[in-house]
Amino acid sequence: MKLAARVEQVQPSLTLAIAAKAKAMKAEGMDVCSFSAGEPDFDTPTHIKVAAQKALDEGKTKYGPAAGEPKLRQAIARKLQTDNGLSYMAENVIVTNGGKHSLYNLHMALIEAGDEVIIPAPYWLSYPDMVVLAGGTPVIVQTDASTGYKITPDQLRASCTERTKLFVLNSPSNPTGIVYTPAELAALAEVVVEKDILVVSDEIYEKIIYEGVQQISIGSLGQEIFERTLISNGFAKAYSMTGWRIGYLAGPEKLIKTMSTIQGHSTSNVCTFAQFGAIAALESSQECVEQMRLAFAERRKVMLERLNAISGLSCAKPDGAFYLFINIGKTGLTSLEFCDALLESQQVAAIPGIAFGADDHIRLSYATDMNSIEKGMDRLDKFMRALL
Repeated sequence: MKLAARVEQVQPSLTLAIAAKAKAMKAEGMDVCSFSAGEPDFDTPTHIKVAAQKALDEGKTKYGPAAGEPKLRQAIARKLQTDNGLSYMAENVIVTNGGKHSLYNLHMALIEAGDEVIIPAPYWLSYPDMVVLAGGTPVIVQTDASTGYKITPDQLRASCTERTKLFVLNSPSNPTGIVYTPAELAALAEVVVEKDILVVSDEIYEKIIYEGVQQISIGSLGQEIFERTLISNGFAKAYSMTGWRIGYLAGPEKLIKTMSTIQGHSTSNVCTFAQFGAIAALESSQECVEQMRLAFAERRKVMLERLNAISGLSCAKPDGAFYLFINIGKTGLTSLEFCDALLESQQVAAIPGIAFGADDHIRLSYATDMNSIEKGMDRLDKFMRALL
């Protein structure tokens, strides 16, 4: 069997592979501390589950519109208007099978052979592969701790060519947890407008920010940048709805219609009754979001303090999301070597930084219980003492 050439250019997800290995070790009876998956350990809030159950009882189990239930698209548009200062209407929104699917459909609708997509590194591991699958060329722009792992306006401007079509922005970021300030976003917006390119702002972690940090959408900074901005978001992180697979993308109506056509020929509509749970998530009290955010904040504090006390490792304080991006450069190991040895010798699962374009780093998720964090940091300390 000869497979399509495009599949040979992409790699399986390392995050999913390592999470699966950790689960397999647990199934064999091993005491594994897993910091691999980007998934809140909280249950989905009860009122959201009740709304989905009610929809089931009411027979909302049939095919629905490919672009999403009208009431959900309206609720998302209101959320974008109220929370983000973005003047979208329901027809500017498509509901997708998770935030990842919104980005995949976007690339299928927008990118073709010869197009370049600018992606700052470290990046979420699926960004470059989506570009490749769409036939485009990922242009990776390296950042480091000296700029807080943020792309600068000069870097963005220098990376643009006549073939540049899209700039991928992720704030708060996976894997670094960085959040761009309003001034930094304004400076990037100037370049986007100057170069007349599009920017997709991945805001899946927007609700998970700390210590008074302000998260804003780049599209809210003026009409010219709004016209060039696409918003990707979803319900997985803020509402602990990872398995529900509900995301969305907002943008010009022409693009949304095109994405809906693509979705109509691939997945069709998102699970109908699940969408009614998403409506309840947006239209009910947001106290559940705040409770989870406060728990993440406490875990972040403990994990960061423990981590920075371990000789040979260093980590900048993340302003958002629920990850630590740790520099392992002093060990002399590649990130794969480090993570394999850590998992085998100490049963601690971490994600190699090579997956995010930074082989001298690893990523740890603190979306887990405090006991696992304390135990895992003890094991990581023991591992480093033996290593150095």
